[in-house]
Amino acid sequence: MLKRVFVAPDPGRVRLRFASRAVIGIGLAVALCGLVGHSLVAAITGGLAALLALFTVTDATVRQQAVTTALLPVAGLPVLAVAAVLHDQPVARDLTFLAVMGAGVYARRWGPRGHSLGVFAFMTFFAAQFLHTEVSQLPELYAAVLLSLAVSSTVRFGFWCYERRLPAVAVPAPPEGRGLARITTRQAVQATLGGAFALGLGQVLSDQRWYWAVGATWWVFVNTTSRGETLVRGFRRVLGTVIGIAAGFFVAIPLEGAGAPTAAIVAVCVFGIFYTAAVSYSWMMFFVTVMVGVLYGVLGVLDASLLWLRVAETAVGALGAVLAVLVVLPVTTHAITDAWIRKALRCVHACTAEAAERLAGSLSADPGPRVAELEVLLGRVRLSLAPLVHPLSPLKARKTRARQVLALLDDCVREVRGLASIAADPAASHDARLSAACSRVEEAVEELLRQESREERGAVRAGVQSGAAVDHPALAHLHGLERALADLATPLHSPPRAPIAA
Repeated sequence: MLKRVFVAPDPGRVRLRFASRAVIGIGLAVALCGLVGHSLVAAITGGLAALLALFTVTDATVRQQAVTTALLPVAGLPVLAVAAVLHDQPVARDLTFLAVMGAGVYARRWGPRGHSLGVFAFMTFFAAQFLHTEVSQLPELYAAVLLSLAVSSTVRFGFWCYERRLPAVAVPAPPEGRGLARITTRQAVQATLGGAFALGLGQVLSDQRWYWAVGATWWVFVNTTSRGETLVRGFRRVLGTVIGIAAGFFVAIPLEGAGAPTAAIVAVCVFGIFYTAAVSYSWMMFFVTVMVGVLYGVLGVLDASLLWLRVAETAVGALGAVLAVLVVLPVTTHAITDAWIRKALRCVHACTAEAAERLAGSLSADPGPRVAELEVLLGRVRLSLAPLVHPLSPLKARKTRARQVLALLDDCVREVRGLASIAADPAASHDARLSAACSRVEEAVEELLRQESREERGAVRAGVQSGAAVDHPALAHLHGLERALADLATPLHSPPRAPIAA
């Protein structure tokens, strides 16, 4: 896991910039809250608002990101008020919390903006439980949230908006249907029922810290679509929390809320959360857990029993999510994986077509954005296949098939990226063989999407293997792409549990 985090590729240093900007934005927000005289509770609330704004807002363009950030208070501040009003009414509070949870998941049907607003609303209610918010505190908390969002937005969209120099990439929406066939609808039902289970059992463990179980259920559902993804995410959440709790005994408890060391540890944790989020959910949860332990120390309520309670509540929340996805309207891993792979293959088709037009002399054709979209889609395929390639997976045949699919899709991305870079070169000359090769690639994608017969797959493979010698760099990439697509036919269209021949 350490190698995966610290040696993972970071093209353009995007993860490094993402994490560094978060430390600056959140740090300035909290510091300014302190300078204007806000209480510790208000400063923590403002810091959380800044963290969520910088972490969850992932719209395709900077303009859309700014609009979503501006809408966050609209979603969060009314929820904060309701949570404060219902603080001493347990039944109404619990039912409202579950309603906010279900609505937050359902909002994902409206894409990245719905996801961001849903997360902000849920976490606002969660923070009210964490900080025991009361109605008398609302004016100060509102001011802290608005101030922190203004400061973090100034850093993000003013001082350090590196996204302006990056190609806009639309976040792909999950496969959707109608009614209960719609994944977001199913997940909303699953999350609500899983949250109800976690809330009830969490209150049995503790009538003061029960909200950690509900929070664990919520975050297990974030960025997952199938039951397999949810199972893996639940395992990784518990693992990261356990490791973080172990570190808390050596870091958070000895600090005893000391100011300067606590601020330094929180800054390191914020950096770790943002830097590791894209590559390791377990390590992200490790940093979250350490940060929460340190904040409990600042609030003066930290002890060893509280850390162990956090582990138990997290396990209960993960169990609630697992039971919900297994029993309530389950979404199979195979169905989701197949849908994401199809989206990736269609994107390969579009990339090739754009590159072909560019090589033919069209100045309006640009395969660059399609390549960026393909890399995002490959990330989604990896996420959906994670349950099958997990070391603890007992399904050997499906694990082998999943690894083969990932390796071949990696080959596709590499060849498409090389083709796009050649097409972007003004000196690239048109070659009639390029058009023919692009047409063969497009036909190969269409064959895969049609789920061709075994005989047809053999014919495609034979045609690729008998290709002529390559003396053009674009042709080399196109022929490599043909081979990868031909090889994909076997793992994609043989029975899921059948062994794959070497």
